Amino acid sequence: MPIAFLADRLEWGDTLVFVSSAIAIIPLSIWLSTATEKIAVVTGSSIGGLVNAVFCNATALIIALTALRKGLVDIVEASITGSIVSALLLLLGLAMLAGGLRYKEQEFKPIIAQVNGSSMTLAVVSLAMPTAVIATSNLVNEAAIQDISVIVSTILIVVYGLTLIFSLGTHSYLYDVGLADEEPSAKERLHLAESQAALQNSEVESQDELGQHLERSPGLWVWIGVLLISTIAIAFLSELFVGVIEPETEKLGLTPLFTGVIFLPLLSDVSGYVTVIRLALKNKMDLTVSTVTGDSLLVALFMAPVLVLVGQVIGQPMTLNFNPFEVVAIAISVTVANLISFRGRSNWLDGSLLLAVYLVLGVAFYYHPA
Repeated sequence: MPIAFLADRLEWGDTLVFVSSAIAIIPLSIWLSTATEKIAVVTGSSIGGLVNAVFCNATALIIALTALRKGLVDIVEASITGSIVSALLLLLGLAMLAGGLRYKEQEFKPIIAQVNGSSMTLAVVSLAMPTAVIATSNLVNEAAIQDISVIVSTILIVVYGLTLIFSLGTHSYLYDVGLADEEPSAKERLHLAESQAALQNSEVESQDELGQHLERSPGLWVWIGVLLISTIAIAFLSELFVGVIEPETEKLGLTPLFTGVIFLPLLSDVSGYVTVIRLALKNKMDLTVSTVTGDSLLVALFMAPVLVLVGQVIGQPMTLNFNPFEVVAIAISVTVANLISFRGRSNWLDGSLLLAVYLVLGVAFYYHPA
C-alpha cells in the first residue's frame, strides 16, 4: 500500500502503481473475507448471512463502482460476466479438484445447487433479454435500452430479496450448512488439553488458562474493525488501480473484454479461492457449493442491477446490453455447473472438467476482438 500511494503521488510511473496496487488488494481481500466469516460465526445465521451477502463480493463491487465512476463502462459490464463465470467454473472447479484429490468422492445436498441453479437460470434469462431485444430489432434506441435495463434491474433486485427471505427465513433449514469454519474453538480446546498434560495442574488452573486465551482471542469488534479498515483501504487502492488500468492492460495486449471477464475477477476474488479450497479439503462441500452458487447469485441478481441503477444516478449510464458472446459464456457456465452439481456428488474429474471449460472460455475471450 505505501508503495502504491507513493508511486502515484511522486509519479514513479503507471506500471508501478498498477502492479503495487494490484498486489496490495489481494491480502486486503483475504482479510475482508476472513473478517466476514468471523462476524458471521458470532452474530448467528440471520445477521451473519446478511453480512456474507453484502461483503463476500465487496472487493469486486468496489472496483466495479470505481471503474464505473471513471466511465469504464465496457470493463464494468465485462467484469459482471467474469464474476459469474469465475464463480461457477473456476471457484467450483478448484474446490472439486482439491477435494477430489484428497477424498475419492464428496457429497453435498443437491437441494442447495437445485434452488440456486433455478434462480441463476432466471438471472441468465433476464440478463440476456436486453441483448436479445437489441440483436433482433433495429428500432430500439438508447433511451429504450436504458429503460429496459432499469426495469429488469429492479425486478432482479426484488428476486434477490426473495431469495434472501427464502434462504435465511422461511426455508433456512435447507441451508443449514454452517456459515464458517469454527476452527478457533477447536484450537482453544486443544490448547487446554495440552496445558493440562504438560503442567499437571488442577482443573481450575487449566480453566483459568483457557479463559486468558479466550480473552486474548480477537472479538467481534476487532473483526468489525478489520472489515471496515479493509473495505476503506480497498476503496482507496481501487481508485489508484482503475486510474491506470486501461493504458497498462493495453501495453499487455489485453482488450477491455478480456480485462473485465478474466483479469479483474482473478484479482478481486483471491479470497474466494482460498476459502473454497480450504473448505473442500475439510470435506465441507455443502458449505462450498452454497458459497459458490451464492456468490454467482449475488453478482447476477444484485451486483449487476445495482451498478446499472448507480450508473443512471452518477451520469455514467450502463445497460444490460452485453456482448452476445458474454451472454453465451454465462449460459454455458450455468448449464455446465448445474449439470455437474445437481447430482449431489463430486470428484476430481468434475473439478477438472469445470476448469477445462473455464480455460476454453478464457482463450476465446483473449482472442475475441471486442
